[in-house]
Amino acid sequence: MAVPNVPIVSSDSHVMEPVDLWKKGVPEKFRDAAPLFPPHQVGEGFQQHAGGWDPRARMKEMETDGLSAEVLYPTLMLDLFALDDAALQEACFRVYNDWLIDYCSADPNRLIGIPAVPVYNIDNGIKELERCRKAGLKGALIWQAPHPDLPFKSSHYDKFWAACEDLDSPVSLHILTGHSYNKDKTRQGVERYRGSVNLKLMDIANGLFELIFYGVLERHPRLKIVSVENEVGWMPWIFQQWDYYYNRFKKENPPPITRNPSSFVKDQVYSCFFNDHVCGENLKYWGQDTVMWSNDFPHPNSTWPNSLKIIERDLGHLPPEIQRKIVCDNVCRLYNIDAAKLPRVEKKAA
Repeated sequence: MAVPNVPIVSSDSHVMEPVDLWKKGVPEKFRDAAPLFPPHQVGEGFQQHAGGWDPRARMKEMETDGLSAEVLYPTLMLDLFALDDAALQEACFRVYNDWLIDYCSADPNRLIGIPAVPVYNIDNGIKELERCRKAGLKGALIWQAPHPDLPFKSSHYDKFWAACEDLDSPVSLHILTGHSYNKDKTRQGVERYRGSVNLKLMDIANGLFELIFYGVLERHPRLKIVSVENEVGWMPWIFQQWDYYYNRFKKENPPPITRNPSSFVKDQVYSCFFNDHVCGENLKYWGQDTVMWSNDFPHPNSTWPNSLKIIERDLGHLPPEIQRKIVCDNVCRLYNIDAAKLPRVEKKAA
């Protein structure tokens, strides 16, 4: 890093929920239908580190990676965005959010929890958003791939977008959430690669397309959208193409927007990356104010405990002020984190 003593903040890290959290936590009437996940042992599968469920262990693991703070998303909970039972989903989300509130209470300045917000019933979703905001969580995680009957372009979400504006709550769209390829657990062999790259890209590209081309972001200029774990290197080309075709056909086929699609991205769309060298090269000319570095801890794909080396590899060619934006300033501005209150962590040996 060219910038000394900068607090490093991961914009996308994860907790690891107890496998029986929902089976034990939901009201009795939902117990039979509540999910129960296979047991994990530390070091296996997604449970790579004790810090996934123990916030005190996490502090030590953060120091090993040289990090000052992390924005936290779920692991097992991601699958529950695909539930077709709205009432069960609401009950499960509330249980998770309560657990996350307790987890982050160990150090709210360094553990920034993003609540899971159900949006089948918008009024109930807004109530949960408000409840979690009062309890110290920030933003809102909703499905990246909406239910087919509830596309982002529909008026179904209008009250929710407005509430997120009023509460200054960025809306996160995370991979593997909702009604898409991730619902099919039978994919094997080569088809798993299609999901890891192509289908993942289609979900976020289509979600952002609807939010932009159907005028959601223009009607809600204070709404912020966060693309999480979808990487970033692909973005400049797609947004360039959106602008090209918008300007080519807007007179004969005008969409309900009044300016270039990429301008909404620049103003209202933030994006996370953690192992994307192409993104690092693009940052010389694109995304400096909205792209945010992350480490995906504690998942097997994480850059832990070598995050500082990866940052140097991907960002070391950039001027110091841009490096600081990517690893600290952008995420702190998005979530109103006071960087001055974050410790400067000296990396410890793994």
